[in-house]
Amino acid sequence: MNSKKVILIMTDTQRTDMLGCYGNSDMNTPNIDKLATDGMLFKKAYTTQPVCGPARSALFTGTYPHSNGSWGNNMPLGDNVKTIGQRLTDKGIHTAYIGKWHLDGSDYFGLGRCPKGWDENYWYDMRCYLEELSKEDRLCSRSPKIMEDRELSEDFTYGNRVSNRAIDFLSNTKDEDFLLVVSYDEPHDPCVCPEPYASMYKGYEFPKNKNVWDTLEEKPEHQKIWAGDSVNQDKDSLTITADYFFGCNSYVDYEIGRVLCAIEENCPDALVIYTSDHGDHMNSHCLYTKGATMYQENINIPLIIKQKDMISAKSICENVASHIDIVPTILDIFEQNIPKTIEGKSMINTLKDPSTKTNEEVFIEFSRYEIDHDGFGGFQPIRCVFDGRYKLVINLLTTDELYDLEKDSSEMNNLINCSDYTNIRNSLHNKLLDWMNDTRDPFRGYYWERRPWREDASPATWDYTRMTRQREELDYEPKQLDYSTGLEITDTVRIKPKL
Repeated sequence: MNSKKVILIMTDTQRTDMLGCYGNSDMNTPNIDKLATDGMLFKKAYTTQPVCGPARSALFTGTYPHSNGSWGNNMPLGDNVKTIGQRLTDKGIHTAYIGKWHLDGSDYFGLGRCPKGWDENYWYDMRCYLEELSKEDRLCSRSPKIMEDRELSEDFTYGNRVSNRAIDFLSNTKDEDFLLVVSYDEPHDPCVCPEPYASMYKGYEFPKNKNVWDTLEEKPEHQKIWAGDSVNQDKDSLTITADYFFGCNSYVDYEIGRVLCAIEENCPDALVIYTSDHGDHMNSHCLYTKGATMYQENINIPLIIKQKDMISAKSICENVASHIDIVPTILDIFEQNIPKTIEGKSMINTLKDPSTKTNEEVFIEFSRYEIDHDGFGGFQPIRCVFDGRYKLVINLLTTDELYDLEKDSSEMNNLINCSDYTNIRNSLHNKLLDWMNDTRDPFRGYYWERRPWREDASPATWDYTRMTRQREELDYEPKQLDYSTGLEITDTVRIKPKL
């Protein structure tokens, strides 16, 4: 690949089945569909945590939320955590971030301040947008009622202004190597969009998966509390309607199309990555919005990557993929070393050949929904491993889950106590525990292993596995010293000697 130009385009709250290219022909998404035709579509791509901020933390640092500090919304990245913008800027590569950020520890809209490593001239988080509006228009921008009260112009929307800045950047940097992130808030509520999109799905009923009829028997308690009375709702008469949400989904496709046209005009050989941060339950399993589950509707996200010289058109990857691998892939594109603190892998070989696996399994986590309210119980420590067929979910405070998606794609039948799956379950469990140790998960401990169904679990001891993982960020920090010797560490991940 001769070009060193990468554009990462992302949306907020977009399920795979909200796109035509993923099989829902009712959805009007021609631009994303064309991107899939021109590049590689990943059927089994996953967020690292189905919440806005934590999902983005992994996307832009290459480290899991539990490692980088942003394990809940409104929780900032750690001071010693470097974003892909910082890493590339420090190597002389132009980087710009336009759109929703959600990683500075402030409220939903951000601080309006450009973080280190990104071009200040193009920084445009949601606070920047709101500060352009009058008080009256700010109120209108946060309510779908505006679409009923007045004819909305494109240039009123956040998505339009994000696209305009991205197009300007592309026209001014065609002779440079660069990384550009274009981050839309749409189709996330309040789903404000102009006509014809606002009324495009009026009366449309979204198809119901059979898991809409899930009774949540043998499922975790926190899901039942979350579902509330909806468990007893008449699901036969239930209709899933979300006019503005689906309309805004098509509207953001239109805005993405404008950016894709600018890419084709200015840098047609660029590598283009499109994804979303997480999904939405939309009545599946009696639940709504995103949150503390590992169901497909919540964690399976669209991922499409295009680069005409490296990636075959109309190619499809059936293997599992993860957001954790986006940063190392971008570093690989720019021919930069992948630091040891990065917890993902480069996907370059998969992009060249979709049958090549980057990972045997992917890991997803959950810790907290928000820090300023307690939706869904607030703190729900969850760790999940998925190998493309079997999914093991450890809900630390409630009931664990195991699903065989080949036989039960709707995840209705919890197999956690099924003796036929003991070996599969325990093997996945071992991999999950190893991952928690390898990434020095701050929530790790013997309680993740000592589950009611794990008869061969190790005994609970004060020092348990004695695993440690020290940072090795040689581009930015001196080599760390071993606690026991005071000398430079030789192995970052190891068992520490007993005290």
